[in-house]
Amino acid sequence: MGARPPIKLCGVTREADAEHALALGVDYIGLNLFERSPRSVSPDRAKELMRFIPEGKRVLVDVNPGTDQLEQMLDLGFDVFQLHCPFDLDWATLASWAGQVGGPDRLWLAPKVPPEEPFPQACLEFVNTVLFDSYSNDPLVFGGTGRIGDWARFEEWRTLYQHKRWVLAGGLSPDNILAALASTSADVYDINSGVEDAPGVKNKEKLTLLFSRIADGMSSSSSS
Repeated sequence: MGARPPIKLCGVTREADAEHALALGVDYIGLNLFERSPRSVSPDRAKELMRFIPEGKRVLVDVNPGTDQLEQMLDLGFDVFQLHCPFDLDWATLASWAGQVGGPDRLWLAPKVPPEEPFPQACLEFVNTVLFDSYSNDPLVFGGTGRIGDWARFEEWRTLYQHKRWVLAGGLSPDNILAALASTSADVYDINSGVEDAPGVKNKEKLTLLFSRIADGMSSSSSS
């Protein structure tokens, strides 16, 4: 292992959690505006939380927003837009999203790809960052399940399309983060339910332990 890869803490709903994560050195903080999510915050609440999050670290999370809905979010102050969507989303919508948010660098796409389907490589024309989350058979669930995903599949896609940035999400916790680091070459690791007491309520000790284990793992690797 080399230098620590960037870490994103997602599903933040409290100022104290954002401040603690930033003190530990987190690189991105995700605020979920998808109304059906148990970690959802309103646009007004997102504005309040972003007073505690520096520019460059603010990630909006939503699921398949309409273009009008996305337009209303553009002035909230987010740096990047992590949008979950069906794997076969039409090209016109993808092109519209990329144009609305300011280009491929500001769009993190999280397509929900069934296990039997190949990666929809056509979407890469519109994005520079792809997020891989655990798949759910529930048509209404687009992530946030807390289940570990298929790391081998992630690594296969990451290798095939290594000209893009890849974010690994899904059940990452202090107990498995070192295994994830050893098994994948993600550009960003996305942490959420694995450091929670309840949806949107982060556990300070778990988050601290996760960063400590990463640091210990990096140190051990460097000295071996």
